[in-house]
This record gives sequence, C-alpha cells and structure tokens, in this order.
Amino acid sequence: MIEIKCFDNLTYDERMLRTSVFIEEQKFKEEFDEIDNDSLHLVLYTDDKAAACVRFFYDRNTKKYYLGRLCVLKEYRGRHMGEMLVREVEVRVKNLGGTVVALSAQVRASGFYEKLGYKKMGDIYYDEYCEHIHMEKSL
Repeated sequence: MIEIKCFDNLTYDERMLRTSVFIEEQKFKEEFDEIDNDSLHLVLYTDDKAAACVRFFYDRNTKKYYLGRLCVLKEYRGRHMGEMLVREVEVRVKNLGGTVVALSAQVRASGFYEKLGYKKMGDIYYDEYCEHIHMEKSL
C-alpha cells in the first residue's frame, strides 16, 4: 500500500532518504540547508517503509512555489513514485493558491520533469559539481 504523508519539518525518514540518495549515492556534500525549516515535506511510504520524498516551499521574492530534493531509493525506482510526489506537490500548491511550480533540476533528470510538463528556462549552472537547469510549470 502506498501512502504520502506531509510534514512541516524534516523527519528522520526524509533525512535517511536524502542521505542515501544525495550524499551516499550521488556524493553531494551540502544536502541539508535552512530551506528545510521553511518547507513542507512529503514522504512516500510503501508498506510502511519510506521509499521517496520531496520538499516544497513558497519564495516571497519570486512569488512562486519551489519543488526540490526529490529522491527515490534505488530499489523503488521505475515505479512512478517520483511522479506521484510531483503530482501531489502540484495539487497542494494549487490548493494553496499557487499558479506556478519551479525547480532546479539536475540536467540528467530534466527529461523526467519535461514529461510532467515542466519547461527548461535559462542556462545550465552548477550546484556543487553537478549541472542543473531551472524549470517551471504553470498549473
């Protein structure tokens, strides 16, 4: 059974997921930041085991919602869990009155977001050692 839970703080389960994917697997060093304190956090559970997560927050400067730190444990990939989380963020943003979701995609993952309706905007830039690109979707 799949269940998505929403939290207003960084949970142990989300910390474990992000550490596994971003720090151990992808070798990022700067994974956790102050944005975690201002975000809503979604964790997807399958049979009560944390399998995927994402955070989202409202940026007062740009007046947009931002989705970030989307990850799925390796053993659960290919089961559309990332898509489920993105869709859930979009529903929640819409319910909060938002009209745009923006994100900073790893270039290698940008095709995933394009399939969900996100458009590349601007130039490629680096976050740590990894190429990223800004993407947005109007809801």
